Amino acid sequence: MTVHIAAKWHTVSEVAAMLGYGLSKTKMLIASEQIRSVKDGRHRRVLPGWVDEYIQRRIDEAA
Repeated sequence: MTVHIAAKWHTVSEVAAMLGYGLSKTKMLIASEQIRSVKDGRHRRVLPGWVDEYIQRRIDEAA
């Protein structure tokens, strides 16, 4: 039996891959707080809902 565990949060590189952005652009979006994140030790983590919020804002801006 295979157990699938869904990620509760994403790394910056995972967010970059999801959005189709480069790592530098994603880091800039996080540093400028356009994408929310939390510091976990030395790393930044992004909740899935925060990625959705960013995408929704981009859609709203385009409308």
